[in-house]
Amino acid sequence: MVQLTLPKNSTVKAGKVWPKTAPDAVEFRIYRYDPDQPDNPRVDVYYVDRGQTAPMVLDALIWIKNTVDPSLTFRRSCREGVCGSCAMNIDGTNTLACTRSMDDIDGPVKIYPLPHLPVIKDLVPDLTNFYAQLRSIEPWLKTETPTPEKEWRQDHDDRLKLDGLYECILCACCSTSCPSYWWNGDRYLGPAVLLQAYRWLIDSRDEAVGERLDNLEDPFRLYRCHTIMNCAQTCPKGLNPAKAIVEIKKMMVERQM
Repeated sequence: MVQLTLPKNSTVKAGKVWPKTAPDAVEFRIYRYDPDQPDNPRVDVYYVDRGQTAPMVLDALIWIKNTVDPSLTFRRSCREGVCGSCAMNIDGTNTLACTRSMDDIDGPVKIYPLPHLPVIKDLVPDLTNFYAQLRSIEPWLKTETPTPEKEWRQDHDDRLKLDGLYECILCACCSTSCPSYWWNGDRYLGPAVLLQAYRWLIDSRDEAVGERLDNLEDPFRLYRCHTIMNCAQTCPKGLNPAKAIVEIKKMMVERQM
């Protein structure tokens, strides 16, 4: 078995255990890291009074920040599973804190930031590279014909082709669950960005298919996908990025024939 040794300053230590304020409180074990402090990352233990919170994990995090520990740092916005801001690793699965119920978790609720990304602070990962990769595929309509007076028209059947693609909220749950992205994240675009790429490739209104395929024709940008399917399993919107990647590969082959 491979033996891996982490740097001493990266080893996660046991942190502070906050007092239990209710007999039936839910235990939360939360990853903490402050770049301004010399200490190692740690896991703090909190106890959430279910009688004072709504049922979602995000509700509990907000309760902890408001009533127990204001230094706890995390992202959140819409609280409706639309913005993707509160993506994190909960009970071993990448998901959205606003749509994950505490009732669905047995035992302590364990929360870490999205894996295999630099951590800015606590549960906030650095998504700089992720968004740079998104920009690289130019996720907007590209046309050469004159712009119509009202809108670009699309018939019903072509519109249906976008179902299962446009719903992506760019939470990065899928990309950070992908082993290929873990090891090659600097060059492999990852499932989320490739799903977005296919969304524009399949759009009947777009007139830059050849240019888009040329941009993806690379041993790493596209072909590091090995169809492990972690992306489809973890997507909080129920999408299948692996299928989109297969379709892009088919388009690559078809244009060579």
